[in-house]
Amino acid sequence: MTVSYKSQKVGNVDVFYREAGATNAPTLLLLHGFPTSSHMFRELMPLLADRYRVIAPDLPGFGRTKAPARGEFNYTFDNLAKVIEGFTQALKLDRYALYVFDYGAPVGYRLAAAHPERVTALISQNGNAYLDGFSDEWEPWQAYWRDDSAENREACRASLSADVIENWQYRTGTDPRRLGPDGYTLDIALMARPGAEDIQLDLIRDYRTNLERYPEFQAYFRDHQPPFLAVWGRHDPAFIPAGAEAYKRDLPHAEVYLLDTGHFALETHANEIAQFIRVFLGRHL
Repeated sequence: MTVSYKSQKVGNVDVFYREAGATNAPTLLLLHGFPTSSHMFRELMPLLADRYRVIAPDLPGFGRTKAPARGEFNYTFDNLAKVIEGFTQALKLDRYALYVFDYGAPVGYRLAAAHPERVTALISQNGNAYLDGFSDEWEPWQAYWRDDSAENREACRASLSADVIENWQYRTGTDPRRLGPDGYTLDIALMARPGAEDIQLDLIRDYRTNLERYPEFQAYFRDHQPPFLAVWGRHDPAFIPAGAEAYKRDLPHAEVYLLDTGHFALETHANEIAQFIRVFLGRHL
């Protein structure tokens, strides 16, 4: 199945996105996380496009999306969500299932909570909506949330290094025989672009607002009971399995599968995740 590469203007942001599948098929909107881009879905999309219209945009500040510089565009999660909502409206996506990962979770859940009538199902891959899901590795970020001093900001810069991206985010908990170099190599290259690190540090500071929205997201789950699937790398050093299990508190029919891999589960288990999705969406859409 052919994947097309396109762009869509949303205000002063030129959103790059990947698309595959028939335009009249049920839509699955794929939202990536940090520090990656829609490239993370390169193996998954062809595995679903025979049955679904799959669309994966790059968030502002990531990948090939062209957004204004810091100072001209405020890099917050509220603004990322506004751009993606504008993107869905520009593409006339009135009904869609959401696949959310990492940063994509608070972006997607903002859309779902604001417009529950548009969302047909939710799939979370290592994307939190509960405090249960945080490991003990978040202290530098939490310190920055509590106090946005220059010292605390600088302490978070290590999270953006090539070593942390490759060895902590990608390799932790994975079978090295199944992990190709493509994902982390591209992420490292894009993170090295001028200005990229300061944009990411702004988003790290703003991440605290996501936790403030968790009660709103959880109320949406309870009130609307969207079909929900979690496909989670159980060895993720940042987002631990308790975060996947926590969804069952508000979504008692949630389906939760823990895979023997790490944070970037699609890098090693795209075929397995695609099969879970096909069965899940086949039952609910």
